[in-house]
Amino acid sequence: IIINVAMFILQNLFIGGTFSFNGAPLRYWFEDTFYLNPLGYGFQVWQLASYMFLHGGLGHIFLNMLMLWMFGMEIENEWGSKKFLIFYMACGLAAGLANLFIAPMFSEPAKTIGASGGVYGVLVAFAMLFPNRLVFIYFLFPVRAKYLITFFIGLEVFNGVTGTSDGIAHIAHLGGALLGAVWVLLHNRRGLDRWLA
Repeated sequence: IIINVAMFILQNLFIGGTFSFNGAPLRYWFEDTFYLNPLGYGFQVWQLASYMFLHGGLGHIFLNMLMLWMFGMEIENEWGSKKFLIFYMACGLAAGLANLFIAPMFSEPAKTIGASGGVYGVLVAFAMLFPNRLVFIYFLFPVRAKYLITFFIGLEVFNGVTGTSDGIAHIAHLGGALLGAVWVLLHNRRGLDRWLA
């Protein structure tokens, strides 16, 4: 969360500032260098890591960090900080790969930023580890985690497959969610925790 907030501040210095690079606003260089660009449109391998620490606005980062804090804290307490960080980064990487290779089948390739792919991996892991934990919608309406997060995933499948042009990387979310599910299954059944120790 700290890294995401620090990068958000840095990102907005580039976007909102008056700095330039080779006669063009510095934000163009920043986007071309650190956003996840589609294959054939400026993609660089490090963007698979850098994109997940950048966000499109205050609402974007607030919602992602709120979800990461709400659902990730308990998983981190269960697994430990090192294991959780590796898990979160792996889900973000899987989300980026899904966005590069699968998303173009359903929608036009576009630059992508945001922690949502990693966060969706965390959501699925939470639903699998604590399925009956109550989550309060708007702090009022209790819903079991397994139902709420299944609903979220269903929405992502629908929006991703139908190619909804809302500027959200739905296929990336599903890539992170899929790795989150596989990770928990391996962790529970094959001792992935020993392999990571």
